[in-house]
Amino acid sequence: MKIGATIRAARKAKGLTLEKLALEAGTDASNLSRLERDQQGANKELLERILQILGISLTGAHRIDPNVGEDIRIKGLIPVISWVQAGSWCEVSDIYAVGDAEQWLPCPVTHGPRTYAVRIRGESMYNPHERWSFRDGDIIFVDPDRDAIHRSLVVAKLTDTQEATFKQLIIEGEQKYLKALNPSWPEQIMRINGNAEFCGVAIAKHESLI
Repeated sequence: MKIGATIRAARKAKGLTLEKLALEAGTDASNLSRLERDQQGANKELLERILQILGISLTGAHRIDPNVGEDIRIKGLIPVISWVQAGSWCEVSDIYAVGDAEQWLPCPVTHGPRTYAVRIRGESMYNPHERWSFRDGDIIFVDPDRDAIHRSLVVAKLTDTQEATFKQLIIEGEQKYLKALNPSWPEQIMRINGNAEFCGVAIAKHESLI
């Protein structure tokens, strides 16, 4: 994620307009707009002011570089990653080890330091008659440090695939199943026998009006 996209995501998460942030940072909105679109750079002092206003911190000896967004640690924002990245989540201990994020979003609930977000694909978890229902394109927040218990909504990776899947965990005695919430889904129940690795528990759904 380049510095411009990082600044734009953090600004929107804080509910700041271009004009408001530009005023606080001591620049003008047109310059800030070009910076957010990575069409121009900014001097070190201006970048430091913008990052401070947005609550974006730098790690240790990391330097400010207008073209390198990977060095930026965003406080309070969660990365939206791909399902391939989610499938590798259990193997990493740092959310920044997965590479670029699609975008960064504020999580509405208390979460662990490795929490990530993924965008739902398909309609297997869509059931408008249940408490939880997820449409294609919805975004969920997933905490890999939360214990998966009976009826948890989990992201799991099967051993024969590189990508993860989103289902409800059903535990009956020693047996575990993955269940699609959609009652019309062709394969609603999948039995798992040590052939799945849990990559986190869904803790919230992102609600957006746009």
